[in-house]
Amino acid sequence: MNTQAAKADWIAVDWGTSNLRAWAMTASGSELWSGASDKGMGSLKPEHFEGALVDVVAPMLGSGPLDVVACGMVGSRQGWIEAPYATVPCPALPSGFARPETQNPLLRVHVIPGIKQLKAPDVMRGEETQIAGFLSVNPGWDGVICLPGTHTKWAEVSAGEIVSFQTAMTGELFALLSGQSVLKHSVAPTGWDDDVFAEAVDDAISKPERLAARLFSLRAEGLLNDMPGHEARARLSGLLVGAELAAAKPYWLGQQVAVIGASTISQIYGTALSKQGVPATIADGPRMTLAGLTAAYKSLKS
Repeated sequence: MNTQAAKADWIAVDWGTSNLRAWAMTASGSELWSGASDKGMGSLKPEHFEGALVDVVAPMLGSGPLDVVACGMVGSRQGWIEAPYATVPCPALPSGFARPETQNPLLRVHVIPGIKQLKAPDVMRGEETQIAGFLSVNPGWDGVICLPGTHTKWAEVSAGEIVSFQTAMTGELFALLSGQSVLKHSVAPTGWDDDVFAEAVDDAISKPERLAARLFSLRAEGLLNDMPGHEARARLSGLLVGAELAAAKPYWLGQQVAVIGASTISQIYGTALSKQGVPATIADGPRMTLAGLTAAYKSLKS
């Protein structure tokens, strides 16, 4: 038997639309092993989820059943099993895990519920686990947590509960505009300019109603003034992030703010906030996910 498998007490799983990540864990929260695949929710039918999971975690399966604690889109309506939404205000880590049936007797799967907001309708799946992870390593923390990504979340947190939240499709808009609109001819796939980004953020915050016009000016400047592609990339990002910050101002203004996500995008948001006089604590997204899954496992066993 694999010696690491013999030591594993449970398996943590972050299962999104595009990818699956898994960690073999001890009961105290120490990581023994990790694995991943590109078999995300978006490419699977419900009957194929168990096989996709076993393909990744097979090296960690021993002679007895292991608890698997999973978060993310695996619990969506199109996932393995729909994990009902908890309604805000609610704990960052909702109770009532969903339990998909499994054929393999070595797996006991528990899927963390998402969170919904009825007034100003909104939903999240996966981000609640990162928030719970952040709170588990920062007990007593109150304020606003920003989770940048394809769909950025702004969550108000108080006394361990998510009070309200707001989603912005900034990352998806950037991908669509830079890759599929007329701006694809002007925006470089890589490169950056910090000063151009900061100027664009300020421009969009001060005049968010001019966003559509400012976007087309990127194309015009490329044609008429030979604006470099890396500058166009930074300006497009700055305009979109600035417009998002303008809309989310009631969340971050005068609040303690934390940003949870991948290092590059988190630093971009941290820079944008600092230019508005808002210092932000930056936390690593995968680490917070694992901390949240660990908190979920401990609640399962308590």
